Amino acid sequence: METGQTEAKGRGHRLRENIRANSSLNLAYRIGVGALGVVVVAVGIALVPYPGPGWLIVFFGLAILATEFEWAHRLLKWAKARYEAFEAWFKRSPLWVKLVSAIGVTAITFLSLWLLGALALVGGWVGLDWPWLKSPLAG
Repeated sequence: METGQTEAKGRGHRLRENIRANSSLNLAYRIGVGALGVVVVAVGIALVPYPGPGWLIVFFGLAILATEFEWAHRLLKWAKARYEAFEAWFKRSPLWVKLVSAIGVTAITFLSLWLLGALALVGGWVGLDWPWLKSPLAG
């Protein structure tokens, strides 16, 4: 690690120790970290069915929580191990499993975007006013 990084890390640890020394400030800090971590995990979970970084965001949120909560650290290690095992299994899987998974992800993405009204919105941008694009949830 470079000297500047080492100094910054040392300052961060000293700041955290100063916060930890004040019980009120420590409680507020832990609540803030908890709230931020929960929000990030929730956003990640909402994005999991879509192509993209959903699981990465979930793991990032758990990592935020793990800075202050031991249970989150254990959960992060457990979830990461399960994810890596699934990923290894998926890589070994036959092509038909990968195709069914791709079709499933596409269907979930399409269905959720349709229900949320995103298809009609984008269709309106390009001049498509097809009735089936409208969400049944839209009034």
